[in-house]
Amino acid sequence: MRVLIIEDNRDLASNMFDFLEAKGHVVDAAGDGISGMHLALVNQYDAIVLDLMLPGMDGITLCRKLREEGGKDTPILMITARDSLEDKIAGLEAGADDYLVKPAELREVELRLRVLFRRGGDHTQKQKKMTVDDLSMDPFTCSVKRGNKSIDLPPIPYKILEILMARSPQVVNREDIEHVVWGEGRPDSDSLRAHVHLLRELIDKPFERKLLRTMRGFGYQLVSPDVPDQ
Repeated sequence: MRVLIIEDNRDLASNMFDFLEAKGHVVDAAGDGISGMHLALVNQYDAIVLDLMLPGMDGITLCRKLREEGGKDTPILMITARDSLEDKIAGLEAGADDYLVKPAELREVELRLRVLFRRGGDHTQKQKKMTVDDLSMDPFTCSVKRGNKSIDLPPIPYKILEILMARSPQVVNREDIEHVVWGEGRPDSDSLRAHVHLLRELIDKPFERKLLRTMRGFGYQLVSPDVPDQ
């Protein structure tokens, strides 16, 4: 696994780093919320260990931003000295997948991370290259190309495109897309429309053949223009 540790206690972070690395995992670490947020957005991790109390940006805010604004579904294990039910609920509601109270045994930390990683589904399938007409996506490298032209997508439009490509030529309804991208923390009614508009500007507008269709009253469809409208 590739794991990101976001923890401001240097001794704890160092011990966790060394333990996970000795188990064969690739580990990055950040000592504050802002640095952790940056690493989580620009890199692909199999799991994140996130402290609740952090300088710069607290763990709850960081977790929520990764889910709602960054479009990241990376499994998150929140680990903190706070042990009240309210704190646990707050962490999970912000998007954490699991919760451990300090002091936590390092063996249990690794076990929880392995469980979260397995719950992520078939990672081999997720890394399979997908193609619709001349548009291609490689989830392993997070790269998108239209013909020979590389396209840089922000996290949420990238996730929307990933959903549409995986289900092409099926029409995907708005509720399904919102659930996959934002979970239970659904955005306002215009958020998805805005992200789809940006996606269309990047993958369709510069090209003659249009692939992204809005199926009014149903949802969205990514399909070759050679396929007739339903």
